[in-house]
Amino acid sequence: MTSRDAATADHAAARDAPPRSLVWARRLAVPALLLAAANLRPAVTSLGPVLEEARAGLGMSAPVAGLLTSMPAACFALVGFAAPPLARRHGPDPVVLLGMVVLTAGLALRPLAGNAGAFLALSTLALAGIALVNVLMPVVVKERFPERVGAMTGAYAMALNVGASTAAAVTVPLADRFGDWRVGVGAWALLAGVAVLPWLALTRAGTAPASPSEPAEAPAVAPRLTRNPTAWALAVYFGLQATAAYVVIGWLPQVFRDAGISAEAAGLLFALTSVLGIPLSFALGAVVGRLRGGQGGIAVALGFFGLAGYAGLWAAPATAPWLWAGLLGVSNCAFPLALTMIALRGRDGGIVVRLSAFAQGMGYLLSIPGPLLVGVLYDLDGGWRLPLAFLMVLVVPQMVAGALAGRRRQIG
Repeated sequence: MTSRDAATADHAAARDAPPRSLVWARRLAVPALLLAAANLRPAVTSLGPVLEEARAGLGMSAPVAGLLTSMPAACFALVGFAAPPLARRHGPDPVVLLGMVVLTAGLALRPLAGNAGAFLALSTLALAGIALVNVLMPVVVKERFPERVGAMTGAYAMALNVGASTAAAVTVPLADRFGDWRVGVGAWALLAGVAVLPWLALTRAGTAPASPSEPAEAPAVAPRLTRNPTAWALAVYFGLQATAAYVVIGWLPQVFRDAGISAEAAGLLFALTSVLGIPLSFALGAVVGRLRGGQGGIAVALGFFGLAGYAGLWAAPATAPWLWAGLLGVSNCAFPLALTMIALRGRDGGIVVRLSAFAQGMGYLLSIPGPLLVGVLYDLDGGWRLPLAFLMVLVVPQMVAGALAGRRRQIG
């Protein structure tokens, strides 16, 4: 090769190489994604362990406390529908940044509330920020890591479980250390503030992929998700797994405490349900996108784990509490599975952002009555057998919907 040929080859390689700013942005997107995910549950899981103290300090009645357990699903559903139009107009990165800023503000301000109404309002603010990020995370994964959707969704879900379990386990020691439940709840604003920084850098750099409203090969007519059976299967599956997750978040510690287990041990058992999701979510994400037969079989298998966990709590909650919590922790991997299926079923980023909003929005709407109904059944029964039987019944349609949603079909 002559010196001229070598120079020509070097020039072509430099021309074809991605700009340095895009390489930098791709590297920064990984910690940005993981930090955002780690902040999507502490607003919820930090409150349960100190709910009794919060109720006493705020003068919060039992019905208002029950409303508080259903608020996450309601906010995620209603505010989540706003994410697609905002993303089309501004791009995903600025909307994720907005969500993280709103979350940080809500977490920082709600410990300062002097009454139950103000606490609910500021909790709603924090949850609204989470809702925006919830919907757009599958889009960020699809667009920034198109060849690693399963693996990055698994990493995202793993970080989410790290945040959830850490908040569940650390909030009480923090509150005890400083002698105030407000410190334990408010400390998580610091973590959210840290997550703002990489999203601010990505937004200012303007290195996001093409807007999801402008895919390279847009279909002539956008698919109507309300008429698509796969979209509805995803929504039902997402809603039923969310119902189970928020019942676990809101009521599982009380199930163990009613069985004679100490409050501290009940908190650790609850944390176990999230801790197990850390390695399992990563492992699941690494293999789920490669399955030739789709993901339906995994959805059904996870449902059987849930059935076994509920059955153990129904029959003998104090006999093997770590086993029952572990089974429910495995079953909770339905959440990262649902996110992965949303990303895989959409043909491009534009479809994924709409499908994510539809499946999560309709799913969270479907999940709103669950925790409230469990509380009503608990009052009627005077114990947990009737509520747990109800949860076992719900697992069956969840498995059916998961089997349908997991078929290898694309929308768009």
